[in-house]
Amino acid sequence: MKNFKNILVAIDFNDAVGELMAYAESIAMKFKAKIWVVHVAAPDPDFVGYSTGPQYIRDMRADELKTEHKELQEICKMFISEKIPSEALLIQGSTVETVLEEAKKLKADMLIVGTHKHSFFYNLFAESVSVELFKNAEIPVFAVPIEEKK
Repeated sequence: MKNFKNILVAIDFNDAVGELMAYAESIAMKFKAKIWVVHVAAPDPDFVGYSTGPQYIRDMRADELKTEHKELQEICKMFISEKIPSEALLIQGSTVETVLEEAKKLKADMLIVGTHKHSFFYNLFAESVSVELFKNAEIPVFAVPIEEKK
């Protein structure tokens, strides 16, 4: 059995984040691993070819990113035991590519993601982030089914 030392958990701030963290914590305790909680924020407008706009727009974006990073840190504190080393990372970019690049940088041994249940037609026409991660990851991917709250 593989020895997991670095577990990357990719989150998107949905209601099931506690469920993902519970699985990560359980696996991390068993293997004495570190948990990296990662959220990929949308890239800055200039990254995707648009102008950045006036200063107040840039300031609002910076405030949004600070808030998201604080939320990530709170998730670590709230859901992961202090006995387990953990770190929260907020990274901007394209979700699938950014998660996979970060997994390599952090020498992650496992990736934990949530998977949303969708209709047949949605699955037929849309590629989900978790499916793309499954296809392209070079490490084990642990998928946790997420029930959408209505």
